[in-house]
Amino acid sequence: MSAALYVIKVGSTHPAVAARFGDFESWIADRLVLAAVQTHVIDAQSGDEPPPAVECAGIVVTGSHSMITDDPPWSLRVEQWIPSVLQAGVPFLGICYGHQLLARATGGEAGYHPAGKEFGTVPVKLLPPAANDPLFGSLPPTFHVHAAHSQSVLRLPPGAVRLVANTHEPNHAFRLGNAWGVQFHPEYTADIMRSYITEAARDLASAGANVVDLLAAVVETPHAARVLTNFSRLIEAR
Repeated sequence: MSAALYVIKVGSTHPAVAARFGDFESWIADRLVLAAVQTHVIDAQSGDEPPPAVECAGIVVTGSHSMITDDPPWSLRVEQWIPSVLQAGVPFLGICYGHQLLARATGGEAGYHPAGKEFGTVPVKLLPPAANDPLFGSLPPTFHVHAAHSQSVLRLPPGAVRLVANTHEPNHAFRLGNAWGVQFHPEYTADIMRSYITEAARDLASAGANVVDLLAAVVETPHAARVLTNFSRLIEAR
């Protein structure tokens, strides 16, 4: 059996959002450009076991509405599995919750961001080490991303290279060998981001955010989406 790209699903979107746009794994699949590698979905929350490294051409771990510090058993199983695939050199991309899992699995720390939530379409900048990076080297120095998180990577794992930051989040992306974590959501479209803001409107307003302004600031994020495209090209080039 040929190795496949595995999407490790560690959560689902809001039911109303799923009814309109599908779920996390379909958004990711829409951004990947894979001609010669099959994609399989592993639903970790439902008890699916992660695949052995030998079966993986690449791995993407999705976001989740769960909090990583709650340590649900399914999350701990994925976290304990990650070092085995990294040791095998399998290309790995963690998104939001997956980004935090990658950090924790390799000796970093994740938890609630001291400044609270980051929600909406926000600007980020590449840091100097991103210049020659396979996922980020072709992107402009500054670009917009979609963000929706209250927890983040508070301390990078040993040996990790910070790639992307902004004024709220210093660890928006990092690399560790053949593994990358991104706190932002390269799989979101503008419509999905607006739907998330609408779903969270009451909580955002209670926290002092201007929901009208957040909605007005949403734009498409094609440069962020290229992270997934570049990741798929990396896999097909192996």
